[in-house]
Amino acid sequence: MSNKDIVNREGKMRIRKSRLVAAAVSGVMVLGLAATSMFGSVGQASAKEIVIRIGSGHPPTIVYAGLMKNFFQTELQKAIEAKTDHKVKFIEGYSGSIVKVFDTFEGVQNGVLDIGGFCTCFEASKLPMHAFQIMLPFGTMDPEMSVAIANDVYKKFPILEKDFEKHGQVLLARIGDGGYNLGTNFEWKQVSDLKGHKLLGAGLNLNWMKEANIGIVPVTDGLPGWYEKIKTGVAEGGIMFPSAWGPVFKLHEVGKYYTEIGFGSITWHALTANERFWKNLPPEVKPIIMEVAARYEIQTGTFNKAGYKKDMEWLRSNITVSDLPASVRLEWAQKLAHWPQKVADELEAKGYPAKAILNATLDAAEKHGYKWPVRYVVK
Repeated sequence: MSNKDIVNREGKMRIRKSRLVAAAVSGVMVLGLAATSMFGSVGQASAKEIVIRIGSGHPPTIVYAGLMKNFFQTELQKAIEAKTDHKVKFIEGYSGSIVKVFDTFEGVQNGVLDIGGFCTCFEASKLPMHAFQIMLPFGTMDPEMSVAIANDVYKKFPILEKDFEKHGQVLLARIGDGGYNLGTNFEWKQVSDLKGHKLLGAGLNLNWMKEANIGIVPVTDGLPGWYEKIKTGVAEGGIMFPSAWGPVFKLHEVGKYYTEIGFGSITWHALTANERFWKNLPPEVKPIIMEVAARYEIQTGTFNKAGYKKDMEWLRSNITVSDLPASVRLEWAQKLAHWPQKVADELEAKGYPAKAILNATLDAAEKHGYKWPVRYVVK
């Protein structure tokens, strides 16, 4: 697939995305009227009941979405009802039942959801700087450390949170992912073995393949579409964390090989609230939500770390898992050594303090004890 093909596909996807969001807004306005008649104004205290529409395009079987449902919602309801006179009712919209994977950011912005979880990877034009850990590949594979690094960087650069405010949202929590590796339907041992193969990625991590000049043909799609693409030969594998390659999305059925290359654990999902919803909340509720969200953020690192070990054990028992020598990881990292500077220059030209943010990320990782295989230089 040529770069032109990729651009055309992404353009068509963005058009479909806009149409879907418009349809969703129309449909949920009707639902919202029904909810209002039953529970009072959504997002406001009415008869001491706060109604919150919450969801994600991903299903609760994905760690962060599952924690939204089983930790964030549970703990938030418990805390609000214990510390105030208000009651909480959730209207859930997971698994794309209200908004699809590509539409969640706009869904929160437009008020289709009051609180939503999503990957900033699908918002490269609106949130380009939030993929700063992606711009430094082969970082830590420890999700707890990844979340801590991201937290440090966000605190140092308030512009990152303000990006969400520009789009009518309040950032509640950063969300960590499990470590990324490479699953395929063929075996490989050396970087050169990947030449000519069609591999999936999401957003900016496609550059881990393109910029390395290995000869990989990059393919993009949301995770729910991966199974069919690999099954039909549109793709032959992709960059993914082990939980998705195993029982969650069953990608192991169409890709019998999973290789621990260690691209890194990336914190590039977010939990946000619609700004109008947020402004209408009782003042005493807002700090409670932020406190629970802070605990949720930590949990995304903790659960992904524990889950990674369990998921890798499951994969080892069911398909072929390869542990590559450090020299292969180093070779790939060296092939990408030029890219952090390149992407920083591009973002600086658009007005983002990319060089400062990437250098702060490199420093924060080392502060938390991580040793880069290649210590990227960004001037």
